[in-house]
Amino acid sequence: MSDVSPASGQRWLTIIGIGEDGPEGLGEEAKGLIATAPAVFGGARHHALAASLITGERLSWQSPFERSVEAILERRGTPVVVLASGDPFLYGVGATLSRNVAAEEMRTIPAPSAFSLAASRLGWPLQDVATISLHGRPIDLIRPHLHPGRRILALTSDEKGPGELAALLSAAGFGQSRLTVLEALGGARERQRSVLATNFDLLDIDPLNVCAVDIAAGEGARILPFTAGLEDELFEHDGQITKREIRAMTLSALAPRHGELLWDIGAGSGSIGIEWMLADPSLKAIAVEQSPERAARVARNAAAFGVPHLALVEGAAPLALKGLPEPDVIFLGGGSSEPGVVDTAIAALKRGGRLVANAVTLEMEAVLLAEHAKRGGFLTRIEISRAQPVGGMNGWRPAMPVTQWRWTKRMTR
Repeated sequence: MSDVSPASGQRWLTIIGIGEDGPEGLGEEAKGLIATAPAVFGGARHHALAASLITGERLSWQSPFERSVEAILERRGTPVVVLASGDPFLYGVGATLSRNVAAEEMRTIPAPSAFSLAASRLGWPLQDVATISLHGRPIDLIRPHLHPGRRILALTSDEKGPGELAALLSAAGFGQSRLTVLEALGGARERQRSVLATNFDLLDIDPLNVCAVDIAAGEGARILPFTAGLEDELFEHDGQITKREIRAMTLSALAPRHGELLWDIGAGSGSIGIEWMLADPSLKAIAVEQSPERAARVARNAAAFGVPHLALVEGAAPLALKGLPEPDVIFLGGGSSEPGVVDTAIAALKRGGRLVANAVTLEMEAVLLAEHAKRGGFLTRIEISRAQPVGGMNGWRPAMPVTQWRWTKRMTR
């Protein structure tokens, strides 16, 4: 492939990963590019590490970061170097810049990532380890990874991160997990210390750290299974929840695919949207709930299940749906029998998108039967019975039956 970009005529942007060992860890090509660059962007730490090489203008990251991206783009076609930590395309600046600069316009010289360095220090095969960045992100994101025997490498934001992680582990029933804090990896200040999460007492932690966690679960630990249909008791709810067996069948009908957005209309406890997002990190969901009390409950459940980025809209459909991003999939739950809800949802759905609606009440069932007669799709009757005490013995007690309508919007009119 030619080294010439149709847009700029050259690879004008160079992203260089630099470690705590500074110039010593760089190859001759990277050193030369830094030394000859008219402009070098990076954080204060990056500039300090490469100070002996930089001869051009030093430009520090601005807030908000988009201002720095604009400043880089203004220099399009002239040599620009961006300094980054480790591997720029692993939770790094490379991912942000690649949204604005074509691959043909830039070259990247990565250094080992913090995850690679941590795995090599611990002797952990990286392909068998869960890696997660908690840098500037909610610590709750680690919750879905908390399984007995699991090994996790977590990048934290600062010196407080390890202690906050230890507190979360202890509160969730994983206090006997071994937490190893690896500080300033690759540099002269590198240090490694281990402690049980419940006994965490480490002080003077370097802000640049990675936490390695060897998960051990205690009795009653909050473990989130990988299958759809999580136990109802894991959710905070007031009875307004799609029950476990029905939820599993509903998730199967929703059939999540990479990168899709779900509207969960009438969210109740948020269980459908939460389990949708747990199916894959690329999935997004918007929970629409008119009750302020239930909306607050949805937010708490989302955090407790490790999907705090579940979007929440408080309001009644169909008005609350106005202006929301176009959904790939819609689930209609409580309150969807109100006038205009189904029509508004169908109008908003992408062509080729999927809609699943559950009815418990006769009123909602009548709506679904009418929609099926008009539009087609598939109707399913779901009836579940559970064994419960009857006097001194046991018998089957049926739950309320659920009518489910599944429909796909045509690609063409």
